[in-house]
Amino acid sequence: MGQAPAAADTLLKGEGLPDYQAITPEAVSQGMPWLLEQLEAELARIESNLGSQGDALRWDDLMPPMQQLGERLRWSWGVVNHLLMVCNTPELRQAHEQQQAAVVRFSSRLGQSKAIYRALKQLSADNQLTPCRRRILQQELLGMELRGVGLEGAQQERFNALTEELTALSTRFSNNVLDATASWELLLSSPEEMDGCPDSLRELLADSARRKGHEQATAADGPWLMGLDYPRYGPFLQHSSRRDLRETVYRGFISRAASGEHNNSDLVGQILALRQQKAALLGYGNWAEVSLASKMAPSVQAVEALLEDLRAPSHSAAQQELKDLEDLAGAPLQPWDVSYWSEQLRRQRFDLDSEALRPWFPLPQVLDGLFNLCGRLFDIRINAADGEAPIWHEDVRFFRISDASSGEPLAAFYLDPFSRPGSKRGGAWMDDCLGRHTSPDGSKVLPVAYLICNQTPPVGETPSLMSFGEVETLFHEFGHGLQHMLTTVEEPEAAGINGVEWDAVELPSQFMENWCYDRPTLDGMARHWQTGEPLPEAERQKLLQAKTFMAGAATLRQVHLALTDLRLHEQWRAEDGQSPEQLRRQVAESTTVLPLLEEDALLSSFGHIFSGGYSAGYYSYKWAEVLSADAFSAFEDAGLDDEQAVQATGRRFRDTVLSRGGSEAPADVFSAFRGRPPSAQALLRHSGLIAA
Repeated sequence: MGQAPAAADTLLKGEGLPDYQAITPEAVSQGMPWLLEQLEAELARIESNLGSQGDALRWDDLMPPMQQLGERLRWSWGVVNHLLMVCNTPELRQAHEQQQAAVVRFSSRLGQSKAIYRALKQLSADNQLTPCRRRILQQELLGMELRGVGLEGAQQERFNALTEELTALSTRFSNNVLDATASWELLLSSPEEMDGCPDSLRELLADSARRKGHEQATAADGPWLMGLDYPRYGPFLQHSSRRDLRETVYRGFISRAASGEHNNSDLVGQILALRQQKAALLGYGNWAEVSLASKMAPSVQAVEALLEDLRAPSHSAAQQELKDLEDLAGAPLQPWDVSYWSEQLRRQRFDLDSEALRPWFPLPQVLDGLFNLCGRLFDIRINAADGEAPIWHEDVRFFRISDASSGEPLAAFYLDPFSRPGSKRGGAWMDDCLGRHTSPDGSKVLPVAYLICNQTPPVGETPSLMSFGEVETLFHEFGHGLQHMLTTVEEPEAAGINGVEWDAVELPSQFMENWCYDRPTLDGMARHWQTGEPLPEAERQKLLQAKTFMAGAATLRQVHLALTDLRLHEQWRAEDGQSPEQLRRQVAESTTVLPLLEEDALLSSFGHIFSGGYSAGYYSYKWAEVLSADAFSAFEDAGLDDEQAVQATGRRFRDTVLSRGGSEAPADVFSAFRGRPPSAQALLRHSGLIAA
């Protein structure tokens, strides 16, 4: 088979931390074909060996070789996908596109191996299996069935062609959103156009202008360059008193990727139609049924019931919230007015200026508070290890985690915190760099996580000063990371987030958000970046009082997105003559309190369901929030002022939710922590939708 191409050595290493700078488009183009050839030969060898095993087949004959084969592909193609999201370039995009179909074809070949499927069936009949291994086999068998192992001939060929086409369309969708967001700009030249904008936003927009050639731009005198990335877009809508400019920016945001060269409008219908075809080939009525087959929720009807339980009270609350805003404004509002007047009402009702709190939340101090919290709750120690690992951008930091009691190394993680419009996908996410497993030579591999945010970057000598929302986002992603990194499961297929049902995977992330309001945590991280003064007690009280402010609108927004996603994948059919957007607008009749604008094209930038993993699964945020709110209520029940009880409950959370990963069903893991099944009451109470 020959030597691996020299330029691709780093890409093909398949173990340890990647050398990101060496993984060039050339390495991708040369390395992936060679790797896939190697993996195809290895898969054929495994299948051949299975044929000679007969009834003597054991776990170690199949599962470790399959895991090692899958890990080689995940490692190499995973780092290419990672770089595409954080350091996107036209050259890398082209190299990725050229190799993607071959990767999908091999993945289909692997997922449809009848020899592997028969072997898994044979292993699953072993009465001596541990519960963890039995669950792994059940999930592997279901996964192969959903990947078309039961199809034959032309049906399987059609299924595989659909899989390839869908993967290509999803990547194109994501790239279009990235490009459309980056290409929209609005240069503001007069001070009047910045009326109401805080100094931090002025500096950020001036810095954006300087980066685009306006070298003399200053925060005081401009010019200021507006964009649609959230660190600029969100604060502008919240603070700008120029209603005309808010309208311009808002209309730009809601119509992203809906026209011109980066148009996703047609892709939405194509993706939905192709998913429906795949569902039909698998024998399901719709894609929503395919999605839920591997999730915690038992049925589409159960999800609809949960969403309706949330929709009714949140719709009433959101209507009252809108009335309060219009009473303050003295006039009917449009969508571009809501953030602005919400901020005005927040200031009036709680005397809380969200922008004025930024100086108390510099990123280094927030990290200290987050790490100290994790020490309190989970008995771990987190230390900076910058310079000890290769990185992909100068913004990126590296940290190591150890057990605080024993000093035993547990894991590590990368943190890439800042927005980089044009090269880095928007939003925030956690991904796995390395998972916990035992390498072929017998050495233990510790988990390493990628933690990616898109918060306000530092400007000049000023560090990244975070909004409270950005603080919550960081805590959220760190919760995902903790479940990946603190696992104690030895079977790699169920370690960390592996094997955790998608609609339960948000439990630890949403759980961590609650601690942003905890007194010791706030005291530990909220200190003025220049003076070191703690956040005044009056401001802390305002934050607590404002916690459920506009909670009706926020909950209703999530219900709208979740129900739109579910109905599109359950009910929409191209042959019915209704566009996906028309169906979304039907959903909006009961899930919005302001009519959608004609050009509102949310679906064209709804990356979660069209280029992420949330198709017919966006409801997962609310499904898991029931679990996370109830989990946090265990600490409330124990007494948040009782440090000993908090620590004991935190250790129990580590030993169950964070430790057991996918080795047990999520309901069983939750019950092991909470001592009972989950209840939705805590979520409704935390959201202010029922009395505390």
